Amino acid sequence: MVNPTGYREVPERGAGLVCSWTAALPAGAEPFVQRVVPDGCVDLIWSADGIQVAGPDTGPMPAALRPGAEMAAVRFGPGAAPPVLGVPADALRDGRGPLRDLWGGAADELAEAVAGAGSREARRAVLVAGVRARAALAGPVDPLVPVVVAGLAGGSVREVADAVGLGERQLRRRSLAAFGYGPKTLQRVLRFQRALGLARSGMALADVAQAAGYADQPHLANEVRALAGAPVRALL
Repeated sequence: MVNPTGYREVPERGAGLVCSWTAALPAGAEPFVQRVVPDGCVDLIWSADGIQVAGPDTGPMPAALRPGAEMAAVRFGPGAAPPVLGVPADALRDGRGPLRDLWGGAADELAEAVAGAGSREARRAVLVAGVRARAALAGPVDPLVPVVVAGLAGGSVREVADAVGLGERQLRRRSLAAFGYGPKTLQRVLRFQRALGLARSGMALADVAQAAGYADQPHLANEVRALAGAPVRALL
């Protein structure tokens, strides 16, 4: 099925952002439901209803778009959002809620500024600038974030805990606050995203399973169904 929203990503650097994105559903189109799958990230999504906070997710989340709807958003990488939003990531897990609950009137001011921009690209740029300005006033990201992300790509939770000098219980507590997940779930989500990237490049699924760190192709298939609620070929 072709995505009718014209979804477009723009890479971003700094302020903990990995990208910004826009999407819109033409006024004459049929309503559309996008399957959102876990990626360890947190998005701030502007629409006519204001700015919503999305994620991090542990399973598939349907995102319904009405005809005529338009969105502009920014995406924080794993572990980067809590200092900017002012809450631990596990308070946001599997949730969708107004940014106003976290930023108060500042969220409404930013939403109004985005709405007042003259084009879809201008709205995206205003949102990015506003989030960057807020991030400049925030505290630092937990220094364990890059170490844990890198370590879980090739090692066990115990190995990562030993490498950072923490017990597994302490590592779990820090991971929940930073990522919204314990380290084992984070490892599953990151491996799942790595597998999707390899599969989208055209690699055979048996080779994807091996390269991404699954025991075999059935293990890959089971994990994709568990995290995305659909077979990997359907996602692709």
